[in-house]
Amino acid sequence: MNITIYHNPRCSKSRETLQLLEQRGIKPVIIEYLKSPPSAEQLDVLLQLLAIEPRELMRKKESEYQENQLDDETLDRQSLIKAMIKHPILIERPIVLANGKAAIGRPPEAVLAIL
Repeated sequence: MNITIYHNPRCSKSRETLQLLEQRGIKPVIIEYLKSPPSAEQLDVLLQLLAIEPRELMRKKESEYQENQLDDETLDRQSLIKAMIKHPILIERPIVLANGKAAIGRPPEAVLAIL
């Protein structure tokens, strides 16, 4: 089974989710998305798999959210996706991909539903 985690090692929820997978004998492909941000196409696919809109995947408490006026309701989907690629810290984490599905590990146990 091919499982991928978009991971930030400095995030406790991300570390807990990775640990949860490893405790189940799963060795996921780890993408440190702050170092290797997803492309616009990859992010669009993730959003479709999560069945959410870009703003729902954004960390609104990050300074980049305020500095770039991303709370502007007139911004379209592509503008928000571009902002997440330019500032990957804005992407909620961790995101796990498995079996053609995706889940956000908040709480970490949420990813178990797609395994």
